[in-house]
Amino acid sequence: MKKLHIVALIGIAASLMVILTFVGDLSTYETLASARQKEGKTVTVVTQLDHSMEDPIIYDPARNANLTTFYVVDTLGNKAKVHYYFEKPFDMEKSDRIVLKGKMQNGVFEITRKDGILMKCPSKYKDNPNATYETLTQNVN
Repeated sequence: MKKLHIVALIGIAASLMVILTFVGDLSTYETLASARQKEGKTVTVVTQLDHSMEDPIIYDPARNANLTTFYVVDTLGNKAKVHYYFEKPFDMEKSDRIVLKGKMQNGVFEITRKDGILMKCPSKYKDNPNATYETLTQNVN
């Protein structure tokens, strides 16, 4: 076998290893009900704050600055309590959707990674679809 063939085979093997590493990290979105069935496994759930609760977000930095508790509801209406082991994210109340990545433990969704929560804020152009055009034409004049 020539040296070129050996180098090519090593390159192909390395490429396959990199691809398999990324494929293993891909995740699908779950519901809170399926997260309960997969207790202890890391899942990603799309939710929003449960505004039917009197106080959907509980954060008391005097007692524990690294714990934010809040209540969420998913797209199918399933509800859950969430423990986020970091400080309360800024403007969490204004978020339209909240993507959670964590584990269900004893009926509570627990997030232990700082990047385990992603808030989708409502678009500032939602109420006025022509806002972009108006802003651009104002800057030109």
